[in-house]
Amino acid sequence: MKTLTEIQNENELEFKRNKQNVYMRLTGNNKYYYADQCPKFINYILKNGFYNHKPKDIKSVSIVNSTHYGASIKARLSSGGETHIKTFNDKHEMLGFICGFNFKEVA
Repeated sequence: MKTLTEIQNENELEFKRNKQNVYMRLTGNNKYYYADQCPKFINYILKNGFYNHKPKDIKSVSIVNSTHYGASIKARLSSGGETHIKTFNDKHEMLGFICGFNFKEVA
């Protein structure tokens, strides 16, 4: 049987793994939930593409929240460019979009 400390350490490691390509601070009671939702969304985009971009055109996807530029989901393209998949007014709006998208598409 695992101790509480071991369980907490495992949760923190999974949290850090899930936050790859997520460039914003996640805090509060829902941070583990949001950290779990982000890679599901990223993997869906990498597997299925978006708009007129096929999966082979996409090198990586990142989820970003900047105090100067706002919240956005970006894709780095194989051609070397970068494009916005979607932009948002704030990170809560973006996280709501990601969770809703996952509920509809990924589940």
